[in-house]
Amino acid sequence: MVDVLIAGAGPAGWALGAACVRRGLRTALAAPDPFRRWPATYGLWADEAPEFPESAVASAPRTVLASGTREHRLKRRYLVVDNDGLAETLTVPGIEVITGTVAAAEHDRHGSTVRFTDGLERRAGVVVDASGARRVLTGGQPAGVHTEQTAYGLVVPADTARRLVPGDTAVFMDWRGNLGADPTFLYALPLGDGTVLLEETSLARRPGLGIDVLAARLRARLARAGVPAEGREERVRIVLDLPLPRPRRVIPFGVAAGFVHPATGYSVATTLRLAPKLAATLAETLPRGPLAASTGAHADLWPPAALAVHRLRRHALHALCGLAPAQIPEFFDLFFALPVEAQRAFTSGREDLAGTSAAMLRIFRAAPWRLKRHLIG
Repeated sequence: MVDVLIAGAGPAGWALGAACVRRGLRTALAAPDPFRRWPATYGLWADEAPEFPESAVASAPRTVLASGTREHRLKRRYLVVDNDGLAETLTVPGIEVITGTVAAAEHDRHGSTVRFTDGLERRAGVVVDASGARRVLTGGQPAGVHTEQTAYGLVVPADTARRLVPGDTAVFMDWRGNLGADPTFLYALPLGDGTVLLEETSLARRPGLGIDVLAARLRARLARAGVPAEGREERVRIVLDLPLPRPRRVIPFGVAAGFVHPATGYSVATTLRLAPKLAATLAETLPRGPLAASTGAHADLWPPAALAVHRLRRHALHALCGLAPAQIPEFFDLFFALPVEAQRAFTSGREDLAGTSAAMLRIFRAAPWRLKRHLIG
């Protein structure tokens, strides 16, 4: 019997597994392909994860730009994750790795029995669902139509990417280009290996804008800049309005726990920051029994301040979805004109209710009346 069994082998699963082992917990991690390389490109603000290991940084661009109707030079350090480097730091000795597909979990007062599709069964004190939006043990994929962020990208040589993006520069978003019925923006990241990811992104739409539409827009954008539309593809689909989990015996973590920022789509930094906190809670509460551990975990991951901030972020998501195409660049001009601490509060202050509220109020006060009407609605 292990203390903690984690279903899922993405950054959330491995981060929590490593943190639990460091707390002295007997830990198992289960997935169909536990050592599969993570295909997504992850970016995060350095101030979101102050202890992020340098070995897991693929690049830290010298310049970070964003554009609504005009260009803004952002004063926050942006990091591009080296997936192999991050995986190496999280693959610590002591994690039992199980290759298999988790099917169900049954609970009693002494712990849980996890059943796999191949018939394997394992006992654990507590079970964690870190399976992403699939939520294999906490409700499954959400039914119906949801608000999604979608993107299509190509990884191209850095020398050709300079026709569109300056060297050693990350473009957080550039709305100048595709502002038709479904506006999209350019997201560009130098990957630190002589290549650049150029991605056409739909910030939020219900349902998500189709990947084929994004691919056509990106290829047209590249053609206008004289950049060959050739390279490794990247496809992104992030559900922005997953329902928050209710307290149950299985503990959701990462995307499965609703960590995705509803208005930005980011979750990795939050997940890495909360993994040690959850591990500490489990180490403290498991001696009092599995019910105490799961109850304490839910309370720690979603304290009242975090729930209140999440509701404000959901409001921001709905406000963005209600803007007319021409108003979206105007809105982001207002956002990127905020002081750095206000930008940080909204994007990264998960429990900063005062800072999040103040940032949203500053945008509202600075907005012209025609934009205020839509933000109110």
